[in-house]
Amino acid sequence: MTSNQIVTAPRRPISPQQRAGDRRGSDLLSIGAVLAFLREDFPEVTISKIRFLEAEGLVEPQRTPSGYRKFGPADVERLAYVLRMQRDHYLPLRVIREHLDAIERGEAPPALPGAEGRPGPLEEADRELDTPSAAGVRLGRAELLAAAGAEERDLAEWESYGLVSPGPDGGYDADTLQIARLVAELGRFGLEPRHLRQVKAAAEREVALVDQVVAPLRRHRNPQTRAHAETTARELATLAVRLHATMVQAGLRGHGR
Repeated sequence: MTSNQIVTAPRRPISPQQRAGDRRGSDLLSIGAVLAFLREDFPEVTISKIRFLEAEGLVEPQRTPSGYRKFGPADVERLAYVLRMQRDHYLPLRVIREHLDAIERGEAPPALPGAEGRPGPLEEADRELDTPSAAGVRLGRAELLAAAGAEERDLAEWESYGLVSPGPDGGYDADTLQIARLVAELGRFGLEPRHLRQVKAAAEREVALVDQVVAPLRRHRNPQTRAHAETTARELATLAVRLHATMVQAGLRGHGR
């Protein structure tokens, strides 16, 4: 199997029987061999990333009796498809999983959005704010790196600039994971952590502004009023993010005139 055999989508519906057939004989690859193969087209892929995609159920390699992963050609095709959809079309894993499920059923996957069909800053802001953080989620350092598709040196640099930081227990929460993913995405466009200090400073000023409004509510004796403070804080945060996104969008439009 050579790199030009990686196609835009798996070439055929991959049934469990076919996947089992791929796992017999010399076609099986170790995770290290899969990494070396994929890096021809995806230089940023890591073993942690492959393990994360496995944990998300996007690929199911065979396990040897001693626990080592073994990947067949169909597994490698799936990994390449997932990585390509993330890199070229910015699709979330949930949507990519729907594509793969459709392909396995012998159906055509959903149409890919064109540039004009991608959400703009306002839609992106609303979508992120409408997605609740997973309460109580704690990730270790290796888990955060795998989920963000980053390397140890990246995380160390993000931490040095204060963009992300671990909690008192050394773990990372869902908000930190989202920040790490966004910082990693911006890095693909050449924006380095030092460039993002202004973004962090602006966010801190917005937090201080919201705190000015809700601080009296949080100190109130009435529990209902204190609960209302958190609702008010979320609403203010949503409005602030929308205002920021609108101003950026308006500024970019002005530059294009």
